[in-house]
Amino acid sequence: MRTVLFCLASALVAAPAIAADEPANAVEPVPERIEASAPPAETASAPVASAPVTASVPVSTATTPVPAPLQPNQAVSGDAAGRALLNTLLPTGIPDRSGWSTDIFTAFSTLKIPYTPAYFCASIAVIAQESSFQSDPVVPGLGEIVWQEIDKRIHKFGIPRLVVQAAFAKSSPDGRSYNERVNTLKTERQMNALFEDMITELPFGPKLFADDNPIRTGGPMQVGVEFAKGHVQVWPYPYKIQRSLRDEVFTRRGSVYFGTAHLLQYPASYPDMIYRFADYNAGRYASRSAAMQVALAKISGQKLVPDGYLVSYNGAVPTNTVTDSQRILFSLSDKLGLTRQQMLADIKQERYAAFEKTATFTRVFALADKTASKPMPRAALPQIRLISPKITRKLTTAWFAQRVDGRYQDCLTRLK
Repeated sequence: MRTVLFCLASALVAAPAIAADEPANAVEPVPERIEASAPPAETASAPVASAPVTASVPVSTATTPVPAPLQPNQAVSGDAAGRALLNTLLPTGIPDRSGWSTDIFTAFSTLKIPYTPAYFCASIAVIAQESSFQSDPVVPGLGEIVWQEIDKRIHKFGIPRLVVQAAFAKSSPDGRSYNERVNTLKTERQMNALFEDMITELPFGPKLFADDNPIRTGGPMQVGVEFAKGHVQVWPYPYKIQRSLRDEVFTRRGSVYFGTAHLLQYPASYPDMIYRFADYNAGRYASRSAAMQVALAKISGQKLVPDGYLVSYNGAVPTNTVTDSQRILFSLSDKLGLTRQQMLADIKQERYAAFEKTATFTRVFALADKTASKPMPRAALPQIRLISPKITRKLTTAWFAQRVDGRYQDCLTRLK
């Protein structure tokens, strides 16, 4: 996952379009509130000269100021203005447009994200890319994917195939056999419910799935279940949970809420929105880490793939594995005036806003700027290959970010 080929956490993790599993989502606390750019100060209109008139006919020379066009990063004030702006930017012709508007606006208002065209369009663009505004998007060949995963686990745990076949022929909690449910799977929400029932109802379910549902992302924004679990611990969820938090991720309202939080509810000094889209796919601040890898390659003269991971992860936890990035960084200890221990402690903060204030970050970029005789970029698209049974083409995180950015730019054209 940290090499050129980026493998997802399980064969069933990827989004219908593409959504990579990111290690930092599960435990990162919600950072400080995002601040929108301040609107430009209003200027008084110059009086317009009028034609000569008789003294008995008073004429006003005042004119009605024409409001300046709203800029992408300019926030509107008040919920009514926010709703109006969102409804202007939402594409026409999508199913249940009013429902989508309500769920998106609830996410923004609850998460305290400013009502700006840029932020609204960012969420709209990710939804369009991941699900084409389908609340529970259909995944082609989902039943076959699940059978392949079950076969792998049967082989891995040595469970007799006849035992599994007999169990799958029996009725499940919804009245259908497990065989029928697998064969008729259409969406990830159906698949999630199937795995939940198999884990709790089948005698070998806990062993076969290690008491862990392998479905990691869900809903129209393909947000991670672990991210949702971490987020509700530090920020109130605005809806009553009907069945479980996991199930909420597969609903439209839950996926939009947690997806918007993952995309926008963290501070980033990126020059363009495309780097947030890359982070959405590869993990928060992956674009910043990729830029640091580019800087390390410039300083050292060594080839280094900018995959956006300075450290290696086991789930959300950094491991002790020494990555190529670390090896190059540690070799610069004398030039940077930092010990290996200091640098390791700093880069373990790569998924947090505070990393930019560490000695390692500031000194690496200062040296890179000097080496290049110009400022090096502080953001770069991570070079990650995306692999999943549902992906049949050669796709990358950069491809994903560029596709979403195209939708984002289209959305901004609807700004009036």
